[in-house]
Amino acid sequence: MPIQLPSVGVALAALLVSALVALISTPVVRSLAFRIGAVDVPKDNRRMHDHPIPRMGGLAIFFGFILSVLVFLPLTSALRGMLLGSVIIVILGIADDIFALPAMPKFIVQIISALVAVLSGNRIDFLSNPNIFSKEPFWELGWLSIPITVLWIVGITNAVNLIDGLDGLACGVSTISSMTLLVIALIVSEPDVAILMAALAGGCIGFLPYNLNPAKIFMGDTGATFLGFILATVSIQGLFKFYAIISFAVPFLMLGLPIFDTCFAILRRVARGQSPMSPDRGHIHHRLIDMGFSQKQAVAVLYIISAILGLSAVVLTTIGVVRAMLFLLALCTAGAVAGKLYLDHNSPPSAKPRPSEGKRQRPAPPPRRTQSADNDNFFGEEDQSEK
Repeated sequence: MPIQLPSVGVALAALLVSALVALISTPVVRSLAFRIGAVDVPKDNRRMHDHPIPRMGGLAIFFGFILSVLVFLPLTSALRGMLLGSVIIVILGIADDIFALPAMPKFIVQIISALVAVLSGNRIDFLSNPNIFSKEPFWELGWLSIPITVLWIVGITNAVNLIDGLDGLACGVSTISSMTLLVIALIVSEPDVAILMAALAGGCIGFLPYNLNPAKIFMGDTGATFLGFILATVSIQGLFKFYAIISFAVPFLMLGLPIFDTCFAILRRVARGQSPMSPDRGHIHHRLIDMGFSQKQAVAVLYIISAILGLSAVVLTTIGVVRAMLFLLALCTAGAVAGKLYLDHNSPPSAKPRPSEGKRQRPAPPPRRTQSADNDNFFGEEDQSEK
């Protein structure tokens, strides 16, 4: 299906407007964060930064996104519901960046914001049937569409929030996911979805120069939860409404990194007898830091992984069903092999034989300093231990 050039032009304009607004408003938001106390102050030797850094930078992304959407898109009922839900999410994030709210009240408000979007028409009514041998090409969800959609929105909202652990990580990964869905929307002739994703990507791009290591401002829960909410809601409009087999896999590839990290975190905590909401130091970015990567190197690695998954999602939308299934199978196999190597690398080493007494043992070199001593939790971008 050929890409319509007018749609490309409008999407590009939406991206530029959003990026410019975010770029200009970020210094203003930074000053505001200092004034109202939304600041990450290093209070002990566990922080990686040694001076106060403001949070709440996601407000600049929100400003760029909302202005661009209002300029380039008509306000439909579904769009109103999504924007209203995002406003609730942003207000919750601002409060959390200032007061560090408990997990349960935040979870309840996230469900309410998701219901606002769902009851306005943003819902998963059909799911493509992954069984290619079935006579039914898709499943009609009926009343199950509401809880399934709420679960998807709340899950992705928190998944993006959980990977917000290094300077520029969540913002960059969200940019890649937005651009992926932007390209797919242009390919399948969904101009409204393309404009929404262009506006979101533009807001991230405008904010990213202030957020890359060393960060001048943190995105905070204000930005991370907002990005997750918009990505989850727009993916419903852009992908789940198609009945093709690829629509089942593309959203999970597009958001593969945060989804994998969240699922792995839940399984890890449950296996240890902990609450799924309890903090730990086992996220992907933590492990990369422990392996000796610097913050910039770890973020670059995760950018590459996210870009590969995004490219895979685009490929699935441009090839036939059979080739798509073969490609997806090959991708899953490669992922399984990579996961096995990853787990083997991080498994505790077996006991080695002690050196002979006749040889003088060379003293062990000092450990590479990737974090403060006696650090129980790694805090790169956020000092919120709930992540």
